[in-house]
Amino acid sequence: MRETANQFCSAGWDVTVVNIAQESWERDSGVDLTLLDQVDPRVKIVELPLSREDLETDIRLYDEERALNPNRWVTQLRARQQKAFPEPNFGEWRGDLEQAVLDIHRDHPADLLVASCVPYVNLAAAWKLWEEKKVPYAVDFRDGWSIDVITGIEAFTKNSEMGRWEQKVLDNAVSLWVVNDPIADHYRARYPEFASRVEVVRNGYDADSSPGHAHSADPDAGLVFGYLGTVNFTPAHLETVLNAWRAAREREPLLANARFEVRGHIGNGAGREANKHSEMLKQAEADGVYFGGPAAKAEVSAIYARWDAMVLILIGGRYVTSGKVYEYMATGLPIVSAHVVEHDASNVLQGHPLWTGAVGIEEEGLAESFVKAAHMAVETSQEVHAEAMAHADQFTREVLMSVAVRNLVARLAAEPGGPAAAGTTTQTAESIVAGGPTP
Repeated sequence: MRETANQFCSAGWDVTVVNIAQESWERDSGVDLTLLDQVDPRVKIVELPLSREDLETDIRLYDEERALNPNRWVTQLRARQQKAFPEPNFGEWRGDLEQAVLDIHRDHPADLLVASCVPYVNLAAAWKLWEEKKVPYAVDFRDGWSIDVITGIEAFTKNSEMGRWEQKVLDNAVSLWVVNDPIADHYRARYPEFASRVEVVRNGYDADSSPGHAHSADPDAGLVFGYLGTVNFTPAHLETVLNAWRAAREREPLLANARFEVRGHIGNGAGREANKHSEMLKQAEADGVYFGGPAAKAEVSAIYARWDAMVLILIGGRYVTSGKVYEYMATGLPIVSAHVVEHDASNVLQGHPLWTGAVGIEEEGLAESFVKAAHMAVETSQEVHAEAMAHADQFTREVLMSVAVRNLVARLAAEPGGPAAAGTTTQTAESIVAGGPTP
């Protein structure tokens, strides 16, 4: 989302980002303020005082009903939230989001709104501005709404309330952005009349996240394997990876004194780092496993520069790509895939010279992958490391998003009544309804 805003600025647009307040992100999953460092200074940011009631941990603020029967309180909260919009946790934000974009448009008329989901209640704001002011909008789903990208099955029917919302919004959207071809195929099949407006816009990676140089491993000092990303996989998935790591260390001399570092967010709200995953990682310290907590974006390249191999642990299957796979490739390091074989990350990794391959979430196969990666780390030439980094060049986020924004501006200009000079002057305005940290 940051790169989307920046690329619109680069194309000569005025950009206003609508977001929730920083303290709301801190309550939820935490916030990385270093992400703000590269936001184009021309971007205007509007923060709304919205937050999730269910994540409040100060019991002095609870009313009697919540204190005495918290489960019933949450059930009633979910029902109330979905009266405004069919989305738990966020549905009640609808009115504030709608009013925010109307106010922005009144003060500085907009030519385009990009609704970035999740949450999907952002779609209501896009629809409101279209319904009342006929401001064109595009939808950035990343993952889809009507497809459960984890299970690969339909998330809801077309005649459900969510289905009617999705159909209504997409019927009038200038374009729909999704992260990979399987999700795009789902939407093209579901809405054939909309197929030409579906565009694959991959996540990509920020060039400054790559160490930017070839790597030399030192087995005497102990190889270091690393995972950096949100810990959103199941405890059983993590257990399989840790068991495979333990088995690999026992059989491979190169791994005898190796270390496996895990960095990233675990859980949200009051459950952050107070869950089964944290316990398992703590218990695995005897096997050289270390949990270092979240990492600021500004630290990422330095962290990768200390590692000798990457461990890509992903949920889902063919409908999931992840954003980290691109960043991992750009390190030029060996990559161990700990995900199902038929995963979109496998498609992205095809051709990467230091990928150990997709063997599924199975202990023996993963143990062999760890062993293979250890040998790659110490035996690969500098030229092959450089080749591995070059494989990722096509997925630089700046390149991907500049193309996506240029295509969207062209689509907008081609719309009946679209701005004649869209994207070529500074008189246009673009409002991004963001579903993540600013922007």
